[in-house]
Formats: sequence, structure tokens, C-alpha cells
Amino acid sequence: MSAQTGADLSLAKKKTGAAQIDKSVPVFPEPRRIRDRDQIRHVIKQLCLICGRRPSDPHHLRFVQSRALGRKVSDEFTVPLCRTHHREVHRYGEEGSWWQKSTIDPLAAARTLWLETHPLPKAETTAAANVVTVVTAD
Repeated sequence: MSAQTGADLSLAKKKTGAAQIDKSVPVFPEPRRIRDRDQIRHVIKQLCLICGRRPSDPHHLRFVQSRALGRKVSDEFTVPLCRTHHREVHRYGEEGSWWQKSTIDPLAAARTLWLETHPLPKAETTAAANVVTVVTAD
């Protein structure tokens, strides 16, 4: 974020006719691409989402994140597919259409698998957290 004040911006407008834009901070940050071997091992142990066969290959849902040179999507978007269905989804071309045809929501399955290995922190409710302190001026 820019540390410019309102006075600095108005001075910049007077000099150039337009406000200065701080380009040191990217407007759209790069999506995080998490690599987690334990997650992949967990996905491999699951049954194929389509037919229920085993063994399964971990399939990274390509339509979830933008493409990057030589980079797969994050491991949090991985679902189990048997070898046959894994090859089929890669040959199909438009992955989103393939999943619609199968009537399975792969994002929900990926989220469920991710939460099995990365549970959300439990909300800790303590008596101290529920106490409200009132300060009065005498």
C-alpha cells in the first residue's frame, strides 16, 4: 500500500494532472499453490469419485486456479480418480464440462478431503472470552 497522504496526492495531481499509482504492490496477488505430500497420500488412499475403484490417482482440478507455466494447481484442489477416469478427464479437454457430465461436484469433494487432513481450528470459548470489561471514569 502507498504511504502517500492526501496532501501528497493533491500535489501529484497538480504536477502531472493525475494521481500517482503505487505499482510496487501487485493488484492481483498470485494464487497460492500449496504442496502437501500428506494430502496427496491421503487422496491416493480414497476410492475413485466416479466408479469407486481402487487404486486412485490424485487429480488436480485444473479449472480452479489460473494456469501458470509448469505449475499444477494447489494440492488442496485434488480429488481421487481411477487411472481410467484420470486419463479420460485429461483427454476430454474442457474439464468443467466433464465434471458437469458426471454430476459430481469435485470442489466439494476436494474441500472435504482437504479438511480431513487440515482441520479448521476449533473456536475456543472460554469464560475469559465472554467477559466484558466496563471502564468508568470517576
